This record gives sequence, structure tokens and C-alpha cells, in this order.
Amino acid sequence: MRRMNGKAVFAVLSGIVLSLLFLSPAKAADNVKPVRVGLALPTQQEERWIREMEMITEAGKAVGLEVRSQISRNDQNDQNRQIDLLLKDGIKVLILAPHDGAAAASAVKKAKDAGVWVIAYDRMIMGPDVNVYLSFDNVKIGELQGEYLTKLVPQGRYVLMSGAPTDDNARLFKEGAMHFIQPLISRGDIEVVVDHPVVDWQPSNARKIVENALMLAENKIDAVLAPNDGTASGAITALEAQGLAGKIPVSGMDAELTAAQRIVQGTQTFTIFKDTRDLSKKAVEIALMMVKGEDFLTLAGGATMKNDVKDVPAVLLPAHLVDRNNLDALLIDSGYLKKEDVYQ
Repeated sequence: MRRMNGKAVFAVLSGIVLSLLFLSPAKAADNVKPVRVGLALPTQQEERWIREMEMITEAGKAVGLEVRSQISRNDQNDQNRQIDLLLKDGIKVLILAPHDGAAAASAVKKAKDAGVWVIAYDRMIMGPDVNVYLSFDNVKIGELQGEYLTKLVPQGRYVLMSGAPTDDNARLFKEGAMHFIQPLISRGDIEVVVDHPVVDWQPSNARKIVENALMLAENKIDAVLAPNDGTASGAITALEAQGLAGKIPVSGMDAELTAAQRIVQGTQTFTIFKDTRDLSKKAVEIALMMVKGEDFLTLAGGATMKNDVKDVPAVLLPAHLVDRNNLDALLIDSGYLKKEDVYQ
């Protein structure tokens, strides 16, 4: 076999380099498998989770991440099985909003044992294997709710609801709200008719709580602390049955379309706008930094949240109170909701 001289070798190598440089993007992309990211969400029964699944999937696709999604049915055993499926799919990052923050720890340990990064997405996971917590300032959200209600109703009978006991956010919302409500209780200005958590955040459970409160108080209640828009809808259904909808302030959170419609109608007083577009983008940004080996902890800026085991680095986004006065500016002008849908 004839050996090539130095010039011939150089020519061949140059040709290879040039062919690689001018390889069409489409063909180059065909040779690269996108990194898989797992997304595990707690329920399909809340409007926000469906929106976020779509937004995270699209944001991931835009930066070359393939998002594989699973949504449980308010059941942590079901969600843990779904996480097993995601791990078998070869995910490199798990974005997890747990149904039950404590019971999710075993599935998260499996993920960590498999070398998978874990983002606690908007709900804390009670275990040592969480890399970062991404959410909003949930104590501040509770403070916004409590401050607004107590300014409207500084004296009177209150129905206090907190979220699901399985969700640590419920504790944080309640803690923040009570910064404003508890001093008025201690002073005797506020009487608590009922103080109860809402199992699984279900509107039907919230409705039963408010129905019971109305019965105990003979319909004489003055304010309802509903931790989110779903529980607000249940509370308002109970109030409507007694002809009280729109006459008693009701809080909320998540800025769901149905909540915005109720605010326009006057049956829900306010909600809290957590811009999940920002949350979804930030989740994808962190996931991308993880797979690229970049220091994602810089995004936390030193902030942490306790999860019973350790202080977890926390990336916390701001939230905003929305009532009838600023609904258009915050929800419609920002493109979060469509005017024709809100004012249908």
C-alpha cells in the first residue's frame, strides 16, 4: 500500500475539518440526542399545573432539552411510580412538584442514587437529596393575603383555611397570613369560627369546611382566608348557597382564569399572581446549568429554605396581589390571561 506524504495527509484532514464546519444544522442536530429532563407534577385538577407542563416542555425544547412529563392523581404512591418510569427513561434532571413532600423523599433518593439532579419545583421535598428549591416567597404570599383581609375586615368572624397538610407551602402561606391575623385574634377583634386545613387542596373539601362554618355561625361570618383559587371556588360555592357570595371577602392565590372571572364578577375579592411563566423558565434555566456543569447555586444568592433535614439552596421569585383595581394591568396587559376570556 502506498503511503501518503505530509501534504496529502494535510489535504485529507483539511477536507474533514471543512466538511464538519459546513455540515448543515439539520444534519448536525440529527447526530445529537437531546438531554432528557423529567417533570413530575402532582395533579391535573388545578389549572396551573397543565399550563406549567406546557411551558416547561416548550422552554426545554428551545434550549435542546427533551422534557418527559408525568402528572399524578393526588397520590404520592402513583407519583413515585411515575418517577421510576422517568428514571428508566434516562433523565438527567428531575423537576418535581410533589404531592406529598415527605413521602416523595424515597423516590428522590432513587433519583440521586442514579446520578440525577433534583429540583424541588414550587413545593419543598423533605429529604437530604434535594439540590435546589425553586418557588416564590411563600411566607410573603401569606402576608399579602393576611394584610389585605385584615385591612378590609379588622374586626369580625373569620373562617381560616390552610392548604394540604402534605404540602409544606401550606404551612408557609398560613404562617405569613397569621403575622397579621393573630395579633387581632389576641386582641379580641377577630373571632375564628373554623380553622382547618384543606385536604389535597380540593375545592369540594373547602366547600364542606365553609358550609360547616356557616352552620356554626348561623351564616354570620365576615371573611374567608382561602389559601388558593381552588379552595376559594369551594368557599364561594358554599357562600352562594346561602346568598352570601360577593358579600364576604374571600382570598385566593394562583391567578387562575376562573379566579380572575370571579374577581370581575365580585364573588372573589383578590388572588395572588405568581407568574408561572417566570417559574417555568427558571426551572429550565437551572436544569440546563446542571447538565452543563455550571454553578446554578449562584441563582440562589445565598438564600436557603429548611426542609426538616438541611438548609436547601432556594431560588425565590416575587409574587403580586391582584384585585379588581389592578387585574387588567397585571394579568391582561402582561399577556398572562386574555381579556376576552376574563370578561366573557
